[in-house]
Amino acid sequence: MSKHNRRTVLGYSAAAIGAGAAGCLGSVEASSDDEESDELEILGDDPDLPVVAVLATGGTIAAEGEEGDLTDYAAGEVEGAELVSGVPEIFDHANVVVEQIANVGSSSITEKELLDLAQRANELLSKDDPEIAGVVIPHGTNTLEETTWFMNLTVDSKKPVVSVGAARPPTALSPDGPLNLVNAVRVAAAEDAQEKGAMVVMNDEINAARDVTKSNTYRVSAFRSGELGVLGYADDDEIVFNREPTSSRHTYNSEFDVSGIEELPDVGIVMSHQEASGVALDALVEEGYDGVVVHGHGNGAIAPDMNETILEEDYDIPIVLTTQSYNSRIQHSEDDLEEGIISGEDLAPLKARILLRLALKETDEFDEFVRIFKEY
Repeated sequence: MSKHNRRTVLGYSAAAIGAGAAGCLGSVEASSDDEESDELEILGDDPDLPVVAVLATGGTIAAEGEEGDLTDYAAGEVEGAELVSGVPEIFDHANVVVEQIANVGSSSITEKELLDLAQRANELLSKDDPEIAGVVIPHGTNTLEETTWFMNLTVDSKKPVVSVGAARPPTALSPDGPLNLVNAVRVAAAEDAQEKGAMVVMNDEINAARDVTKSNTYRVSAFRSGELGVLGYADDDEIVFNREPTSSRHTYNSEFDVSGIEELPDVGIVMSHQEASGVALDALVEEGYDGVVVHGHGNGAIAPDMNETILEEDYDIPIVLTTQSYNSRIQHSEDDLEEGIISGEDLAPLKARILLRLALKETDEFDEFVRIFKEY
């Protein structure tokens, strides 16, 4: 990276590393077996401010590209410590601990990164010295909603877990990442953000993990929560919440514990469409997948050939039915229940897949799958 681009990436006007913004309160021991990570370095020098943990994963917010270009860049090129230190306004609101979980485009996120994030967030949020007020996860936007939903189900804490991304890389003209990152830290440090579960903060908006989805590839207002709307806003003067999450079964009220887990059951998604067959569904079952989410139409209607395959094959794995109608839910049908099909309620297919992966770690009982999807 050239010196010119380095200044652009880190400070968006001038480098901030080494300045007062990256002052250090001190180091404290961390509960880790890794000898190289036995201390937490706290960036910031105000003992009256809360401490927020930043678990960096890469994405456009940490990208590098041609100066001024909005789309020609490589995701996951700037490390989290550089990203944070390059936005000194963060330290007006919190002191920060930064750890690098990954540094990739979010389409490359796997169960390893998901489990690493959840397990580390649980460790940090349970600490007393220093007490961590909340967690911020800089992340690529392509799968940001999936990671946020996973954290919503697996982090056992009332404290905020905030995912944040950017539509434009740091090297672009008018990047959105710096303000998004500041606002994410503000939300993670806010007492009013407790018991809200995991959230996405971008474009001054706070969206709930369960409801949010990426709705645009290029716009800074890329994330929407459908008819339910945002949880609140990161206004300039304060963090404002206008509603509660639609389900209370999240974070501290979730039954899913991923402590010590190294892998998750395999769940795939098949999509119904005109003339859809059962070939894709059969392929997943033959490959040994543990469950399948069907992306159906309307109230869960699926193409006749695919439906016939489900009925005739009588698969010995859970099948969850979801809908392409973004603001709708799958109403419970006695026929579906008798045929062993589980309603995905109003969860998007991507989120139904994650919930089913976690449910499969807990149970193999059909009635329990139905309960879990109804409650979460």
